[in-house]
Amino acid sequence: MEFKGMTPLFSVIIPTHNRFPVLKRVLQSLEAQAGSPPFEVIVCDDGSTDATPRELPGLRFSFPFTILSLPQGGPAKARNAGVRRAEGAFIAFFGDDTTIKADCLSLHAAAHEARPGSTAILGQVVWARELHVTRFMRYIADYGLQFGYKIIPDPENVPFNFFYTSNISLPRRLFQEAGGFDETFPFAAWEDIELAYRLQKDHGMRMVYEPRAVTFHDHPTSIASFLVRQNKSGQAAAVFREKHPEMDGFLGAPLARGVPDAPSGSLRLKTRVASLMEHLPVPVPVRWYREIMEDAYLRGLRAALRLHPE
Repeated sequence: MEFKGMTPLFSVIIPTHNRFPVLKRVLQSLEAQAGSPPFEVIVCDDGSTDATPRELPGLRFSFPFTILSLPQGGPAKARNAGVRRAEGAFIAFFGDDTTIKADCLSLHAAAHEARPGSTAILGQVVWARELHVTRFMRYIADYGLQFGYKIIPDPENVPFNFFYTSNISLPRRLFQEAGGFDETFPFAAWEDIELAYRLQKDHGMRMVYEPRAVTFHDHPTSIASFLVRQNKSGQAAAVFREKHPEMDGFLGAPLARGVPDAPSGSLRLKTRVASLMEHLPVPVPVRWYREIMEDAYLRGLRAALRLHPE
């Protein structure tokens, strides 16, 4: 597909950090898009120290391809830099570990055409086929810890907290009106949801879920690694609360203030058993996952709230 000399309708923006092998597959999946509108791709290299700076410039694609080499500053800063360089009327955010189904961009385009105006289109992220998907990985993808597609109440009016930058598109104008991502969040957590909160509250954004627009997430995840992520998510949630105090209850701050100094013996046992059983065919109760991960999140939030008391 050749678009030289054409103004792109979509600007695909991918922040990346030290994931060159899978990033290369992501870009190859964009080369394979079928029936898509004209698009450009902007890769925002967020201070990579692997093969990315050396190998990425040598890749060639039929679509317009821009590489932004940036000092490491996190995905919010990287995405903002990508949007500043973008030319498309719509921007589409994908992850550097999410290969893109061949009809994904065409489905985003059709969804926008059917719903003009201040609309964001949320696609679906599923685990890559080559991964061994554990019961825990299915849980975090379906029920709101990492994603939460099975609990979306209304696909035509999706709440702001489902704004996942692994597969989402929106008018560039709308993004710019909101001022983009807030770059003060300390981790890659909540900066996307905070943007969506402002977009819906102040700019009338409507978010629509298009489950056929699929990307494949190539990121093995364990209970141990996700516990670290949840703790950082809690710390970042305190930044969200500081910016929007009215979200105190939504973010779980009242619960965090009441968390005991140490997890109970029962919770420590559940964490150990769930971790030991993670790759075995004998399942543990799914509610254990919720209890374990909620505790890690609330502990991160409590620690951050104590650092910045009211």
